[in-house]
Amino acid sequence: MSVRVLLPRLLSDCTGGRTTVDVDLADPATVRALLDALATEHPVFDRRVRDETGELRRHVNVYVDGEEVRRLDGLATPVPPGAEVMVVQSVAGG
Repeated sequence: MSVRVLLPRLLSDCTGGRTTVDVDLADPATVRALLDALATEHPVFDRRVRDETGELRRHVNVYVDGEEVRRLDGLATPVPPGAEVMVVQSVAGG
């Protein structure tokens, strides 16, 4: 199955300048499996999104079809076929 991942420009430097990445996954898939698949091709992206324990960094939010995964099952959240996954990196400053 194919899943479309939307990335902010802040992370596009980790994916060869792309803000959209299509990922092929085995069905059923989870957010963790999706991030694992992205990590094999884009290891720098993975280090910016997940910490050394494999969990999402505090300043990174992931949405599956508009629903934030932290409010669902976290990295175990299912990713249905044809889903749109958005990775958003928070920006702080003043």
